[in-house]
Amino acid sequence: MEGLLELKRRHFNVLGLGALLAGTAFAQAPAKAAPLVLVVGDSLSAEYGLKRGTGWVALLEERLKKEKVQARVVNASISGDTTSGGRSRLPALLQQHKPAVVVLELGGNDALRGLPLSMTRENLAAMAKASREAGAKVLLLGMEMPPNYGARYAREFREVFASVAKSEQTALVPFFLHGVADTKDAQALFQADRIHPNEDAQPTMRDNVWPELRKLLPR
Repeated sequence: MEGLLELKRRHFNVLGLGALLAGTAFAQAPAKAAPLVLVVGDSLSAEYGLKRGTGWVALLEERLKKEKVQARVVNASISGDTTSGGRSRLPALLQQHKPAVVVLELGGNDALRGLPLSMTRENLAAMAKASREAGAKVLLLGMEMPPNYGARYAREFREVFASVAKSEQTALVPFFLHGVADTKDAQALFQADRIHPNEDAQPTMRDNVWPELRKLLPR
């Protein structure tokens, strides 16, 4: 009889230990990481001339928290960057961050430097394709040139973004600076250089991006 009781005691001890180990393993299981939004842009996204934390990307992070959207943001923007620069550094960024969404905000400096539109188109398309092949959705932020560049050039530059979005099946914000550069009192929304939007313009830029970006994030 005592032998039987001892056998039962050992049996329950083994069961208890198994349950404890299972519970510990469950508790230590890593939580699934929130999807990551990777912003690859130029000075418009790198807070050029702004106080840190006031740019549209920082405001986007605040919106995500406010809307209780489980997503993180990495801002990999560099002032002065071109589509060629973005294309060259994108592979390492994709490997490092494994983003769920890539926001491409490049092209303006290509135009300012007089680079061929065909090259801008090719670089943006290559970046969109690489991002999709890495498992990320892509949001392309379109830009426009002021009238002094000539109506034909301005039209062709604008069409670069639309054509890439169509060919690579990406989401598109047609004009990233809508409500900033195309207003009657646009100068009031730009820094002294008349190229970079000031702090007052950042919420509008964030709001231009938000509706399209929200569609790409989990509900």
